[in-house]
Amino acid sequence: MVPNAMTRLFLVLLFTVFSLPANSVSIVPSPPQVAAKAYILIDANSGVVLAEQNADIALPPASLTKLMTAYVLSGEISAGRVSDSDMVVVSKNSWSQNPLFNGSSLMWIEPGMDVSISDLKRGIVISSGNDATVAVAEHLAGNVSAFADMMNGTAESLGMDGTNYVNPHGLPDPNHVTTARDLATLSISLIQKYPEEYAVYKEREFTYNDIRQYNRNTLLAEDPSVDGLKTGYTKAAGYGMVTSAKRRDMRLVAVVLGTKSANSRKSESRSLLNYGFRFFETLTYFSTMEELEKPRIWKGQQDYVSVGVRDSVVLTLQRGKKKSLSTVVEIDKEISAPVALGDKLGTVKLMLNGDVVEEVPLVALEAIEPGSFFARLWDLILMWISSLFSA
Repeated sequence: MVPNAMTRLFLVLLFTVFSLPANSVSIVPSPPQVAAKAYILIDANSGVVLAEQNADIALPPASLTKLMTAYVLSGEISAGRVSDSDMVVVSKNSWSQNPLFNGSSLMWIEPGMDVSISDLKRGIVISSGNDATVAVAEHLAGNVSAFADMMNGTAESLGMDGTNYVNPHGLPDPNHVTTARDLATLSISLIQKYPEEYAVYKEREFTYNDIRQYNRNTLLAEDPSVDGLKTGYTKAAGYGMVTSAKRRDMRLVAVVLGTKSANSRKSESRSLLNYGFRFFETLTYFSTMEELEKPRIWKGQQDYVSVGVRDSVVLTLQRGKKKSLSTVVEIDKEISAPVALGDKLGTVKLMLNGDVVEEVPLVALEAIEPGSFFARLWDLILMWISSLFSA
């Protein structure tokens, strides 16, 4: 009798385990162990951080500094203050033989040369030329110090609170620091604000002065979803890398700082990206100014008002959770004219298993002017009658 009872119990337990819904148990493991002083993995579209460690620790950025140098240049091009065809005269300070650059990465420009902004941009992004950064700094701001002020002003406007720049190239200085989170912020802004300029970051080689150089981001050749951004190295900083990749509708940015080798920064970056793409997905809900409801409006020239959300809602969720997501639209009671375009008239909530994962305002998608005196009077009567029945 006992063995039969134990057998039945075992079968019941076995049936229970295998009959559980697939999504009732989380299948997302902890982020991979990353051999770096600091790192962060972030969804560029939603801003959700998927993994991080020491992301706000101030560290030397080495050539990752050039992301900001190129970002400032992109801003000047976008504003029309310079163009790709503008020619820059190379000074002795930006000469490739400047002793400051000894042993570092160079574009190989020479004094007296006229070099286009387009070439200097590629010299910074692809060749990682320290000489090119000084040429751009002097052209845009007059000198390196003034350009560093531009860099720091831009960093402040982006909320990069852990960053301070002293030069445009990243050669060591104790006061020249940034954080993994700030580098991710900068990279996402570059991708979203200057998409045409960002296209340069996926170019794998650049030839200037009869010298061909290859992009040090070797993931560009190994992973077709990777399209940027930059590598860096000094003895003080170690090996760092900022990488972005897009697969389907999801774009991730990974930052690793202070790894021990070029191969390590590549493998750790790949590991973070694969983790994010494997276990998460980016979902977009609603279209900008999409009508979600058309509730009753009182005292207006129209009886109903179109309502929706100002912008699409972007979420990052564990894969497989999409089917459990529900939408709850809560509309204010007794909406009365006048209503202006964009006025908040309620709330839209995205719910997952009873929890609110995102909440955004429900706004008017049209303006409704007050109705005539008699129309408003009639609506007052209807509102009073309605209140009697709802009391």
